[in-house]
Amino acid sequence: MIEVADIFRRFAEGYLLAHGAGVLPSHRRAIADIAACRTEALGGHLWRCGKCGKEVYSYHSCRNRSCPKCHTGQAERWLAARQAELLPCRYFHITVTVPEELREALRSQQKAAYPLLMKAAAEAIIELCRDPRHVGGAPGVLAVLHTWTQQLLFHPHVHCLVTGGGVSNGSWHPARRNFLLPYAALAKLVRGKLMAALAKRRPGLALPKTVWQKPWVVHCTPWGEGADAVLRYLARYVFRTAISNSRIEGLDADGVTIRHKHRASNRWRRTRLSGHEFMRRFLQHVLPKGLHKVRYYGLWHPSKRQEAAKVRLLLLLQPESAGMAAQPSTAAGASDTGLPEAGAACAQRLCPYCHGPLIHVRCLYPKQPEGP
Repeated sequence: MIEVADIFRRFAEGYLLAHGAGVLPSHRRAIADIAACRTEALGGHLWRCGKCGKEVYSYHSCRNRSCPKCHTGQAERWLAARQAELLPCRYFHITVTVPEELREALRSQQKAAYPLLMKAAAEAIIELCRDPRHVGGAPGVLAVLHTWTQQLLFHPHVHCLVTGGGVSNGSWHPARRNFLLPYAALAKLVRGKLMAALAKRRPGLALPKTVWQKPWVVHCTPWGEGADAVLRYLARYVFRTAISNSRIEGLDADGVTIRHKHRASNRWRRTRLSGHEFMRRFLQHVLPKGLHKVRYYGLWHPSKRQEAAKVRLLLLLQPESAGMAAQPSTAAGASDTGLPEAGAACAQRLCPYCHGPLIHVRCLYPKQPEGP
């Protein structure tokens, strides 16, 4: 399988020479980390098969959040931690998309603008849900920032997982089965909140007036019930990177061929990019250091943990919630996301040649560059 790391190893030197000091530190770090991921440069472990005697090398991962190979274990641990916080209720998936005229401004002000966008989307959802005409209580909102399309074009948008109900005065108010809040009202409210936030945080930022006059795109979809809905959502969105290695179909001295799904026809298509263009598109989705792309609001905010725990117990006592509280897994030790359950017994390492048991021999230290 062709990997993003293979592309970086082939084209990174030319890309860095072409852009020089213009390459952001976060981009340089991502290039170095992904190119070194699971190679002798990061060290690892040496194993020996107890049956055939062959040696097997296992190298460390880079753990860069933009690397498509490094998040399986992290996803499992994160999912396990979130399971204790889930509410046995219906969920809704809301997507808020930024207009094209605003994208360049957001990209130039990433550290300030991305958090403001996520906060505006979440606060607008909570404000509308508090309205007795819709829900009548404050819901839990998990917001995830994405900045790409399948062709790696810059397209900032926020995915929000919202509980199908909210809390007011200690009571749970469930939402209607297939309706949470009006889309048009949500789009206008997000637009107004972001406009006010940017004017306060970045008063000198020049933005076209049409951005605040045209309708924004918002989608809201019922997302199932109980833990099943949350796990599918988390596996699909939270730890996704701009492109997975499975969608890279070709690599040669001149460029890269990637596979992407055309939204209108729902069919897979192929796009050919030069090596330089692939790197440019990929790196524009590398977030600045310290910027959190997953945030919690409303009932899921860290300050509301005690209230959320009370609501969870209250919902578990309701007869209609009994079926939502425990979702059967598709197989022993695995969830319906296709990932092993956290806490499941770890299988013994087996030899890739004869499938015999592997015995740990020694640790391998990171390879240091040789001096002159």
